[in-house]
Amino acid sequence: MQELAAEFEAERGHLLAVAQRMLGSRSEAEDAVQETWLRYAGALADPAARAQVRDLRGWLTTTCSRICLDVLRSARVRREAYPGQWLPEPVVSAAPTAEGFAPDPAERAVRADQLGTALLVVLERLTPEQRVAFVLHDVFAVPFATVADVLGTTPAAARQLASRGRRAVTAPDVPRHTADLAEQHKVLAAFVAAVESGELDRLVEVLAPDVVVIGDSGGHFPAARRPVVGAELAGRFILGLFGQAARWGGPLHARPVLVDGALGWQAETVFRDGRPLRMVTSFAVHEGRITGVFNQLNPEKVARLDGVGADEDWPPRL
Repeated sequence: MQELAAEFEAERGHLLAVAQRMLGSRSEAEDAVQETWLRYAGALADPAARAQVRDLRGWLTTTCSRICLDVLRSARVRREAYPGQWLPEPVVSAAPTAEGFAPDPAERAVRADQLGTALLVVLERLTPEQRVAFVLHDVFAVPFATVADVLGTTPAAARQLASRGRRAVTAPDVPRHTADLAEQHKVLAAFVAAVESGELDRLVEVLAPDVVVIGDSGGHFPAARRPVVGAELAGRFILGLFGQAARWGGPLHARPVLVDGALGWQAETVFRDGRPLRMVTSFAVHEGRITGVFNQLNPEKVARLDGVGADEDWPPRL
């Protein structure tokens, strides 16, 4: 059993990445990986059974994907009854130091393995089968024969499902996110400066014409029930949000973080009724402008994050 556990732990990071992309929820992804471990330990505890599995990563990925497929099918019903707009549970990590924002030609290739809030949002448009097929094949290069085995269909049908998912992900109305961290740093610094100025024209210059703003409060705080689309509407909306926060009278603390691999920030303040409000904001950036702003302020999705320090004032030190 110790050998089985060691083998599994070596693959845990990969499995968590697969599940996170499929489910858009860190907690659900961790549950799926744990269920994968239970099935692995139950099915391969016999050395003879383990010896028959030549590709352990493939076996674990297939098992985890089947578990995620079942979760997605049940999650679709829950998401349809979700109050307001839905955003994925953010995966937050420390922002790089100043030298970490230097342009890196290799980073664009590395970015292909990042989650990206924009990608996770658009994956919600897909059926569970399309999402599994797209993630397995296009993100993790799993052969269609294996994808078909996960879905219980033919390789040709699996190929078609992945193709439909690919078209949805690259649709014209999907916020594009192609900037490396150096470009993100430059654009977000301009965004913060424009917000601080309170000048709509200045903010609109940083936003793409078709920018989209999405906020997920889970019904706990006021939030737009539909995406805010277009530079001027989005700019007015954003300035209104910061104006409201200023009128609440509480201090606003913020720090830069990486959200699903992209630069953003974590902020905390006090809502007008005295409740603490914690928010994680992520961005999509393309060709020097912001194409998507994603505000996660559902307490149930940010509760596990460490708090922002009292000495980390707004604006964040990008």
